Amino acid sequence: MKFSAYLRQKVEGSWQASFDHPFVTGVADGTLPLDAFQHYVLNDSYYLSVFAKVQALGAARATDMQTMSRMAFHAQGTYEAEMDLHRNFSVRLGISEEQKANFRPAPSAYNYANHLMAVAYTGTLGEIIAALLPCYWLYWEIGERYKGVQSPEPIYQDWINAYGGEWFGELVQEQINRLDALAELASEEEKRRMEQHFILSSDYEYSFWQMAYTLEQWPYAEHVAVAK
Repeated sequence: MKFSAYLRQKVEGSWQASFDHPFVTGVADGTLPLDAFQHYVLNDSYYLSVFAKVQALGAARATDMQTMSRMAFHAQGTYEAEMDLHRNFSVRLGISEEQKANFRPAPSAYNYANHLMAVAYTGTLGEIIAALLPCYWLYWEIGERYKGVQSPEPIYQDWINAYGGEWFGELVQEQINRLDALAELASEEEKRRMEQHFILSSDYEYSFWQMAYTLEQWPYAEHVAVAK
């Protein structure tokens, strides 16, 4: 069994929970409140800015020019494709420049981003790919699962289409193949760390849906809101 297939089996429970989460199903059937999606977009824009940095740090960890070039390409793609999509969503959702300027990431987004940065600064390229891959792979599976579904909310339909396309699937498969190649060269201890990073990132993916759906805030901010 390839290392990627082994990891995919390990996270079956948490990934199924993501597929079934009311944020994801609400995007597909159009029932998700737009304020939850707005909260998602603001936090995901922050998360993707860190994701691109970690991809770039992965390029710096590479030992051959081809891998370095491809990891840099992925970082550029995150900025150009993902961030452009989020800019489009921001306009359509009426997110103001003041909101962006005053935005502070919710705890789950902040913790997930810090997890990726910690791996990027302390881990090998294999560990970095293992930490990044759940975001690629899970979104692709969601896109495949809902391919052909017509959400009544156009913004949600655009989100589904973005991750169900062939171009995105090719990027995901490239990183899966890269993970398997690196795992073949890794020690058992490194593979253990890769597994831990992959599982933790998968758990953070579930937390991200929950964060958006519940409009998660920092505890003190929630306390102030309730007190008012």
